[in-house]
Amino acid sequence: MHRQQVDDLDPRHDYWVPAVVAPRRDWAGMPGCRRGARYLVDQHTLHASRDAFNPFDSQLNCLQWIMLHRARLNQALPGANVRAVRLDRWLLGLE
Repeated sequence: MHRQQVDDLDPRHDYWVPAVVAPRRDWAGMPGCRRGARYLVDQHTLHASRDAFNPFDSQLNCLQWIMLHRARLNQALPGANVRAVRLDRWLLGLE
């Protein structure tokens, strides 16, 4: 799913996504970024992404996915904390 497709989601439901914040400028997980830049985690590539994401229907499912892929996420996103966030709050910059 891409950010342009957010309107296709049911607005009555909370969706959860894995997200990450760049821990430093020119971070290895997203070369050329600024410190504090916010990204979604593409669940197919396990890399930081500005647009690609797959929402989970619950925080628990999102957290389970993060824990299941923890080792690979640590390799792809070194030094960053991947966490489950509500998609609506993330897109509004509240998370």
